[in-house]
Amino acid sequence: MPSTRPPVFAGRFYPASADACQQLATEYFQQPVTAAATGAIVPHAGWIYSGSTAALSITAIANTQPEVVVLFGAPHGPDPNAASVYARGTWDTPLGPLRIDQKLADRFLQHAPLDASTTPHLHEHSIEVQLPLLKHRLPDVKIVPILVRPGPVAAEVGRHCGEEAREYEHRVAFLGSTDLTHYGPAFGFEPHGRGLAGLRWAKDVNDRRLIGLIEALDADGVLRDAGQHHSACGSGAIAATIGAMRALGSTQYLELRHTTSTEAEAAGEPDPFNAVGYEAGVFLNPQA
Repeated sequence: MPSTRPPVFAGRFYPASADACQQLATEYFQQPVTAAATGAIVPHAGWIYSGSTAALSITAIANTQPEVVVLFGAPHGPDPNAASVYARGTWDTPLGPLRIDQKLADRFLQHAPLDASTTPHLHEHSIEVQLPLLKHRLPDVKIVPILVRPGPVAAEVGRHCGEEAREYEHRVAFLGSTDLTHYGPAFGFEPHGRGLAGLRWAKDVNDRRLIGLIEALDADGVLRDAGQHHSACGSGAIAATIGAMRALGSTQYLELRHTTSTEAEAAGEPDPFNAVGYEAGVFLNPQA
């Protein structure tokens, strides 16, 4: 019997009620985005911090009217696989379910290093927080959720998925889910001191160096930088997205917004010691 993955983080990272989800999503999607892309980077924090930023990338994806969205997520818990595909069933959201495109998932699984595994997805938020936004903006879209660990095969995972998507009979888009530098005592990372100077370094130096590697479509560089400088929690997801976009012929990345949790007005008074970076951006199609 097909499995149903419940919305574990509803009421924590985003509203649990349909009305509240609908209201916030409607507000986020009022932001104009003219870019159209089949690949994008999105943040995955609570909506009050990064929802409006994620909506920019999702709008650009929606502008191409995909029938399937492949989501590369960042595993924050144990995952024995290089890439874990949730290949059957549905994912529930407060706005209704999203169905897995089983046929495309099976095509992805024809070759290693992807494995069919639901367990790593059960308590992971990096994909879940995107889904009510996707459901709001693309009500009939199907999904393929894939958690990608940082490692030497992350870009290969994306390349394989991109090649399969290129030959698929339905339009496919890709979302890579990551947050950027987690800076401050709450994260045990303060190489440039505590307070404003350190937070500025995290955004203006540490984040920007990683974003430059995304702009260069340098998957190996992203993995190396995140490992050395703690500049992203989802470097595997980024690398997989770059791999997919290269397979689809993209050569250009366009940043839509770079911000941090301290700049999120909806979150109230900013934390003077801790911050997380958020990036929205798209990989432009060759014809764009």
